Amino acid sequence: MFKRLLIANRGEIACRIMRSCRRLGVETVAVHSSADVTSRHVAEADYSVAIGEASASDSYLRADRIIAAALASGAQAIHPGYGFLSEKLDLIDACQANGITFVGPNRRAINTMGSKIESKRMARAAGVLCVPGYDEDDQSPQRLLDEAQRIGFPLLIKASGGGGGKGMRRVNGAADFLTLLALARREALASFGDERVLLEKYIVNPRHLEVQLMGDRLGGLVHLFERECSIQRRFQKVIEEAPANHLPTAVANSLYESALRIGRAMNYDNAGTVEFVLDADQGDRPYFLEVNTRLQVEHAVTEMTTGIDLVEWQLRSACGEPLPMKQDAITRQGWSIECRLNAEEPEHDYRASLGPLLGYAEPARLAGVRIDSGLHAQSEVTPHYDSMLAKVIGFGHSRTQAIGHVRAGLEQLRIEGVRTNGALLLQILRLPAFDEVLTTRFLEQHFPDGPHAEVDVRRQHVLAVAAAWAASQVVAAPVWSALRGMRLTAPAGHGARIELRMRDVSAASDNEAVRLLSADGGYELFGAPGLRAAAKLGTDGCVVRLTQTGQDTVSVHVRRSEQQRWFSWAQGRSMVWDVEHELEHSLHAGSAESREAHLSATLPGCISEVMLQAGQRVVAGDPVLTLEAMKLYHTLAAPLTGLVQKVHVTVGDIVSHGQLLVEFEPQAVDTAAQ
Repeated sequence: MFKRLLIANRGEIACRIMRSCRRLGVETVAVHSSADVTSRHVAEADYSVAIGEASASDSYLRADRIIAAALASGAQAIHPGYGFLSEKLDLIDACQANGITFVGPNRRAINTMGSKIESKRMARAAGVLCVPGYDEDDQSPQRLLDEAQRIGFPLLIKASGGGGGKGMRRVNGAADFLTLLALARREALASFGDERVLLEKYIVNPRHLEVQLMGDRLGGLVHLFERECSIQRRFQKVIEEAPANHLPTAVANSLYESALRIGRAMNYDNAGTVEFVLDADQGDRPYFLEVNTRLQVEHAVTEMTTGIDLVEWQLRSACGEPLPMKQDAITRQGWSIECRLNAEEPEHDYRASLGPLLGYAEPARLAGVRIDSGLHAQSEVTPHYDSMLAKVIGFGHSRTQAIGHVRAGLEQLRIEGVRTNGALLLQILRLPAFDEVLTTRFLEQHFPDGPHAEVDVRRQHVLAVAAAWAASQVVAAPVWSALRGMRLTAPAGHGARIELRMRDVSAASDNEAVRLLSADGGYELFGAPGLRAAAKLGTDGCVVRLTQTGQDTVSVHVRRSEQQRWFSWAQGRSMVWDVEHELEHSLHAGSAESREAHLSATLPGCISEVMLQAGQRVVAGDPVLTLEAMKLYHTLAAPLTGLVQKVHVTVGDIVSHGQLLVEFEPQAVDTAAQ
C-alpha cells in the first residue's frame, strides 16, 4: 500500500477519499486553489499544497501543478476523484513520466471511453445495443442537421468528451437545431476542451441505470450490481439508489453481462461505471449510454448495500493487488438512497445560491444515515466550482426504511447562509409516485415549477423570523423603573403588538404586513391562533422554538446576514427574508427609486457574452447577456422595451449578486405596429 497519496480534487470527494486513507494508514496530501485555503479538505489532510488561483482552469485543471505538488510533497500516487482531471490523459501521462501511480484505469480505457463517440463504437463491436443516433467524424453543422432529420425529433445533442449534463441539449424540431448545437458546442469546449458532439434519438420515457465495475491489473473484473439514477434535472442526477426498484431480473442480468463484456473489451482495471438508458415504454429495453472511467458521485449507495469500500479497492488495484473478492462472493443486502444537496434555488429555475455559510452542523449518530460533505462552518460557496455541497445517504433493510433514514438526514443536516434544494428532495421522497417506475421525466412531470408550496412551513418561518427580529431589538429600560413610589395595580388592557413588513426573498414575493403579538413571554401571529414562538438569542444567531397543540416542537434557526436580510432554516428547508418595521417601511416606500429600468445580476458569475450596446433598442424578454456560474450558462433578458442607456460590463468580468449590469430607457410599445 502507498505511504502517501495526493488527492487531485476538492470538497466532499476529497474528504471521502481521506476517510478511507486514514483507516488504511495512508498519509494524504490536499491541493487547493486560493479560494479553498481554509476549506475542510485542506484542514483534514496531513499535508497541503497551493496550486493556483480560484478558477479551476488555473488550479485543479492544471496537470503540471498537480504533478509538481506530488513531487514536492513526496506523494507516491495521485487519486483524481471525479470531475476535473479524473478522465484526462494529461494527468495519467504526467504520472507515468514522473514515476507516480495514477489511481484509475489504464490509459487505453480512459482514451476510448473519454469520447462518447469512441465508446459507442467499442460497445457495438462488443455486441452491446446502443441508442440509435450519429457518431461519425464529419462534424459540419450541415451534416449534423441532415443526420438529425434522419434520426427524427426529439433528439439529444451530447458533448463527446463530457458528462454531468454539460454540452447536452434536447432538440424538439429542426428549426431549433443549429442554435442549440452552437450552445452545446460552446459549453462542451468550455467544460471539456472538445467541441465534438454526437446525436441520439430521444427516448420519451427513459430510465437511467448504471452498473458498477471493478477491475485489477491482473485481469480480474467483477460487477457490483446496478444503481438507479433516473431522477434528474437538466441531465444531472439528483437522487440515486441501489438496488433499482421495479427492475425485472432478466433485464438486470443483461445489464451485468453487457457491462462485463464492455469492461473485458478494454481490459478494465479499476473502478468504473457502465451507464444504460432503458426504454420504459418497451419493457425496459436497455441501450448502452457511456462509460465513466472513474469513481462516481453515487458510489456510496453501492458501498452501503455491498459493504465494500470502493476507494480501498481502487487503491489496492492501483498497487497491483488482486481484487479482494471474486464475483460469486459479492452480495448485497438492504436498500440505500442518496440525495445530492446542492446550493441552488429550484423555485427560481435552479439558479445558484452563493456566499459564506452562517452555520453548519451534521447530525450526530443518526442510525442508517451517512453524510459525505466537504463543508464546515467557515465554508463559502463560490461560483468557481460545482454546486453540490453534500450527499445525504440513507440505508435500511427495506426501501421504505431507507427513505425514512435519508429524510431524517436531510432534515437534520443544517446548512445556513445559502439556500439548497432540500425542500424539493424531501417532497420527492414523500410523493407516492416515487414508489412507482421512475423515469428521467419525473421532475418535469411532478415538479415543473420546483418545490410545491408548503403553507404551514412558510407560516412557521414567518413567525420564527418575526420573533427573532423582535427579540433582537435593543429596548430601553422601562420608564416605570425610574418613578419612585409608583405602583400599577390594574392588569394591562391589551397585549403588545408589533407591525412588520416582511418579504420572502426566496420566493420573490411582495412585501406583506405581519402583526406580531406578545403571548406569555413569547410571540404569536395575528390570524394564526395556537402557533407560538419562544426566541432564544445566542452569540451565533437565534433559535426559535415553535409549538402548536398536538404537534411536535419545531426549532427554527434564524440569522441576520445584512441590515434587513434574515436567513431561516428548519428541518431541511431554508428561506431568505427582508424585514422592516412598518414605520420604517413607510418612510422608505415614498423615496425608493424604481429599479425597473435596470438589469442586475441574479447570481454571481462571469460575463461570457454581451449581446447589446449603448443606443440599441431592445424588446422585453430579448436575451442581452450570458452569465456563467458553476459551469453552467444563464441567459439574462431585457426587463422592458426601450433603449440601452449604458452597459456596465464586458466579457470576462466577474460580477456579484445584485450588481448593476445594464441601464435602459423605457419606451412605449407601439401597438399600432404590431
